[in-house]
Amino acid sequence: TMADDTKPDADTVQVLRDMANRLRIHSIRATCASSSGHPTSCCSAAEIMSVLFFHTMRYKPTDPDHPDNDRFILSKGHAAPVLYAAWAEVGDISESDLLNLRKIHCDLEGHPTPRLSFVDVATGSLGQGLGAACGMAYTGKYFDKASYRVFCLMGDGESSEGSVWEALAFASHYNLDNLVAVFDVNRLGQSGVAPLEHCTDIYQNRCEAFGWNTYLVDGHDVEALCQAFCQAAQMKNKPTAIIAKTFKSRGIPNVEDADSWHGKPVPKERADAIVELIESQIQTNKNLMPKPPVEDSPQISIRNIKMTRLPDYKVGDKITTQKACGLALAKLSHENKRVIVLDGDTKNSTFSEIFKKEHPERFIECFIAEQNMVSVALGCAARGRTIAFVSTFAAFLTRAFDQIRMGGISQANINLIGSHCGVSIGEDGPSQMALEDLAMFRSIPNCTVFYPSDAISTEHAVYLAANTKGMCFIRISRPETEVIYTPQENFEIGQAKVIRHSDNDKITVIGAGVTLHEALAAADHLSQQGIAVRVIDPFTIKPLDAATIISSAKATGGQVITVEDHYQEGGIGEAVCAAVSREPDILVHQLAVSGVPRSGKPSELLDMFGISARHIIEAVKYTLKN
Repeated sequence: TMADDTKPDADTVQVLRDMANRLRIHSIRATCASSSGHPTSCCSAAEIMSVLFFHTMRYKPTDPDHPDNDRFILSKGHAAPVLYAAWAEVGDISESDLLNLRKIHCDLEGHPTPRLSFVDVATGSLGQGLGAACGMAYTGKYFDKASYRVFCLMGDGESSEGSVWEALAFASHYNLDNLVAVFDVNRLGQSGVAPLEHCTDIYQNRCEAFGWNTYLVDGHDVEALCQAFCQAAQMKNKPTAIIAKTFKSRGIPNVEDADSWHGKPVPKERADAIVELIESQIQTNKNLMPKPPVEDSPQISIRNIKMTRLPDYKVGDKITTQKACGLALAKLSHENKRVIVLDGDTKNSTFSEIFKKEHPERFIECFIAEQNMVSVALGCAARGRTIAFVSTFAAFLTRAFDQIRMGGISQANINLIGSHCGVSIGEDGPSQMALEDLAMFRSIPNCTVFYPSDAISTEHAVYLAANTKGMCFIRISRPETEVIYTPQENFEIGQAKVIRHSDNDKITVIGAGVTLHEALAAADHLSQQGIAVRVIDPFTIKPLDAATIISSAKATGGQVITVEDHYQEGGIGEAVCAAVSREPDILVHQLAVSGVPRSGKPSELLDMFGISARHIIEAVKYTLKN
């Protein structure tokens, strides 16, 4: 029962103290062996880790990613050795592995990544763990409706990051009482003192102002920690923050609470004496096994979602790909009840409100906090619990690039939808125009980048993204464009569509989104002048269908024009240039937006920035003349 858990007996307290010291010794030895790492940051958290892993958390040590286990996120990822030490004591890692820390053939990396079965999201870029923990806790409370709880260990230094406070606001707004954040307040940052030093009452006041239940504890007192975690478990409707006052390098003489030791192993010649001193304080050799979890999360499947009805559009219909995307999400959600959508207060512009109307319980409003929104999505998608779609203006995703980058390192299955791309949004002006988003997502490893050009291809992009491993980005546009494909058309990742071709094509034009329609208009105009143009819709910008592009280019005299509503750097033109770079006789002429755009009508802006049908016609004639 709960009451018995509050106060562990004297034997348990001693074993937890001893375990903390064992975790210290592992951390010191592992970082000594690799001549790098952060033992000082591990030592301040040793008692917290001991209590969490051997008293508070319920999980199956032999099945670290079991869906019913309590979750743990090490947001201060540089303290990875103490996490690895805990799993060595539980039995998932051998002690000899610990001594291979940070070596190239060993999965115990400098900061945790999901190469390890007990790591859900990569951490180490500070300030991101709590957002992911929010996603896990939201999923546990509202989607799984299960008993598992989520614990996030944070550094005091990283709490200067704004994303931490975005997450604090989110957790309180959604009453995530299954979430516990532990602030390891060890006073010292990387290069000097943390701004609040040891003023734990200020951390407490700030967390309470954000609507959290908080406890101040001595972070080296295992009894006090046991009690705080137990009280947190009984708290209803509020997340809990445990503000733990600790000392960096606790237990290491002459280094404890001393500056300039961050990220430095203890000197090899002193290591044995330090380990001996810590060992002398260990009184038992008992091991505590964690309690098993309550197994009450639902069995789910998120694989192989089929499109059971063909798209409901006909050739010639006019609709924006943004609206088609909103409709496709709503349709997809009927095929699988684990499809969720996260929004950053843009649902009435991006059409994600169509999904919200049909499935309010699967829609997460993250408000204007894009960094946290991406982290929450990573947490929601962890352990395959949901199929997460993040939806906002593509321009605002640039603000979350670090979270996206860490999602790539986490090899997470999340889907991001970026609307309002390019100058074609019109009057809103340059702050709202995504013109660098393709460059951003193309740079993420294993990220699939969709750029659909009509309603039919948009619907297929949404279904393909739901079924694709890794990160997906779908770029959608604001202007109404004609449906150019039939509902029967089949789409695949990495497969371009040649939508205009004849035997006497003189040149190949590649466009996407609004510029594909400009290219078609240009091709119509040129055909009246006896100039045949081949037009390609790439559909995915990454992976790009190089084979189709190269064969079309060769069939049209090696002449290619790319036209895109994006800056030249990192966009479609550069992707095409890279794809044809080993072909000796192909020339690529790139039309793209340059300089800082301005407000105006979409058609005026396409023309002013050189990507309208008129400019394509000029480029074709210029290329053929030369």
